[in-house]
Amino acid sequence: MLEFLKARPSVPAPTAAKPGRDRVAHGRAAVAFAARLGFENVSRRYGNTLALDNVSLDVPSGKVLCLLGPSGCGKTTLLRIAAGVERPSSGRVVIDDAEVAGPNRFVAPEKRGVGLMFQDFALFPHLTILDNVAFGLRSMTKAEAKAEAMTALERVGLGRYAGEYPHILSGGEQQRVALARAIAPRPGVLLMDEPFSGLDTRLREAMREDTLAILHETRATCIVVTHDAEEAMRMGDQVVLMRKGRVVQTGTAPQLYRDPKNIFAARTFSDLNEMKARVEGAAAATPLGTFPAQGLADGTDVIVCARQGGVCLNTPGKGALGRVLDTRFLGDVGLVELAVQGLDTPILARVRESDVPAQGTEVGVSVDAGAVLIFEAENGASEPSP
Repeated sequence: MLEFLKARPSVPAPTAAKPGRDRVAHGRAAVAFAARLGFENVSRRYGNTLALDNVSLDVPSGKVLCLLGPSGCGKTTLLRIAAGVERPSSGRVVIDDAEVAGPNRFVAPEKRGVGLMFQDFALFPHLTILDNVAFGLRSMTKAEAKAEAMTALERVGLGRYAGEYPHILSGGEQQRVALARAIAPRPGVLLMDEPFSGLDTRLREAMREDTLAILHETRATCIVVTHDAEEAMRMGDQVVLMRKGRVVQTGTAPQLYRDPKNIFAARTFSDLNEMKARVEGAAAATPLGTFPAQGLADGTDVIVCARQGGVCLNTPGKGALGRVLDTRFLGDVGLVELAVQGLDTPILARVRESDVPAQGTEVGVSVDAGAVLIFEAENGASEPSP
């Protein structure tokens, strides 16, 4: 199993990030020489199965890119090819414009200046926590490696456990050790494979924020693999949405949320109510209102998607007639299930918890036009929910 790889030359650490939640009394992360990472028409085939299909991506130096998509879409395969654990069937991988995998060259993993952080942390139970962190620092003397490892442990707040063994740590603390081991060699590129998936919700949020602060301090180029859209939006300078081995859409979180390329992308980033309609007069009429259908010809069958948060509940007579079928308490918001006159299936609305109506109440239902997305029905039918 690949661990954390060859270190790059070190430079002085930057000023520490402003202390925040779960980052009290931590040290400072050392700076890496960030490298640009590129994939050029990369494909990977396993027998008759095409896991990656002509993927091209550019990860600028010092940026965090999140690979997002359902299981089996090729995210981890792309990560393993970048690390050198697997070879591409075609195409090439470049780091700072130098080919590290391709038809003409293959650079061994330990010579790429790349670090890889596993989903299961992969700590050695027979090594102390300090020795776990120092494991990949093979180019240093033993004393130098221990000093560098201690600096990384202090940065993640676990210096006091240096002489202990991994079994005494909680899941969150083991994740911190894995992160310390990842940053200790100061890799130019850091690859993280669903690093927070094994943590509970509250701890996951804290670890995401702390990890992001460390990534910004180290200035390493980073790819994070995740199947959590919220995590991708919160962490990534860029988000790459993948499906069936292909890139569906690339952009910033606001770009993908506000202007999804197709209904698969829209479903990935939003909880939607979907209604069938037909374009007439450059608009699509639904029981919840008529909405502009720019770029779609009259007569086109479409799916009108209304975000749950954009559904408005009004007094009866203002909007379509609806009846509250059920409600669910979600904390600050409530989820309201509604039967709407003219629709065959119920819709869902997310409203402030204090505004949730009682079951059986009749309401007027409308939709904020800014919360509506329209896609061709043919495309929508061929794109299952993620």
